[in-house]
Formats: sequence, structure tokens, C-alpha cells
Amino acid sequence: MVGRADEIVTVADLLKRLGGIPAERVRLQPAPGTATEQDVIAVEARENRLCELIDGTLVEKAMGYYEGRLAAVLIQLLGNWADEHDRGIAVGADGTVRLMPGLVRIPDVSFTSWSRLPGRELPLEPIPDLAPDLAVEVLSVSNTAAEMKRKVREYFQSGVRLVWLMDPVAREVTVFTSPNRSRVLNEGQVIEGGKVLPGFSLLVREWFRRAGPRRQR
Repeated sequence: MVGRADEIVTVADLLKRLGGIPAERVRLQPAPGTATEQDVIAVEARENRLCELIDGTLVEKAMGYYEGRLAAVLIQLLGNWADEHDRGIAVGADGTVRLMPGLVRIPDVSFTSWSRLPGRELPLEPIPDLAPDLAVEVLSVSNTAAEMKRKVREYFQSGVRLVWLMDPVAREVTVFTSPNRSRVLNEGQVIEGGKVLPGFSLLVREWFRRAGPRRQR
């Protein structure tokens, strides 16, 4: 019998659906297709590893030391802006969110406006049902183009209004205002927050400068 076009038959099928990510980031326990949000929480508590939940599969979050530093710099800048203008909150890669039923993502940096937090109270749940206004991903070597394309699409489908993809190797930032509308900014250009972060701006080169020089191989 011929299976459905989206049926997972082999490991290759699974990796392709997940965006062609390296196999070492896909956890086999629990078995792919059976994982739940409780497994996301349990793995972090037991192993201190961050996992996203995609199609019932735990996928380890890709992040390196330098990428983490770039994220930390942006969290500080966004946090300062948000405090000054009383706009909302910025969080890092501990900000696990449920974008849709069965879909858990962990942006490297996210900003959520007060309008999305009733009473300005932060969620009590470890994985809240919450789409931030801004989602930022700092690319690591194991991130694939297909993986990021899927992630950008899911962000916008869930209600995210702005997505930034930072590429530390190319030293560029791709700004998405929709899944199909983006602009690549180089070091000499300025990232602007637009309607999502009114008044916020950051020279790409300054982002790298604040992070500090990266040791060359």
C-alpha cells in the first residue's frame, strides 16, 4: 500500500520533515512522534539541555558560546529599551513557549509587549501558550536553511510580528516582516524595530562590537 506523502517511514524522512537538521540533535527517547511537553521539561531538569518539541519529536536547541554572547547583548539592549519606554519584557533561551498545540519553540531572544501579558503578569507555567512580538534566532553551524524557513513560517503563523535571524559567520541580520518578506542587513546597516519596537535601532556592527571579538581558527 502506498503511504501518504507526509508519512514518516525512515529516519531520513524524519530529518527532512524537521528541516534537514543533523541527526545528533534529534532525540530518540522518547520515540519520535510520541514526545510531549512534559518530556521537554524533564530533559531540561535532568540534563540541563534545551529541547524544542516538533511533531512529537524532541529536537535539541543549537547554540554555541559566541552565539550565546550575541544573544545576551541583544537581551540587554532590548531590556534597557523596554524599561525606558515601558513596553514589555525581553527574555533569552530559557523563554520556552508553546506557539501552537504540540509545537514548542525556544527563541534565542524574544520580546513580548505588555499587551500580550494580561495584567502585566508573567506566565506561571514553564511552557506558556504565548507568541512573542519579536523572535530572534542566532544561527549556529548545525542550523539549516530548511529548518529556519520552517521556524520563521511557524513564528508568523502563531502571531509573532517580527523575526530576526542573526548570522555570526556572514555578520548579517535578516529581518522578516512576514514569512515571504525579508531584508538582509550588513554590518554597516541599522536594524530598526518599526511598529513592533518603536524607536529601537541598532547598528549591526555595534551588536558585534559589544559581543567582543571572536577567536579565529
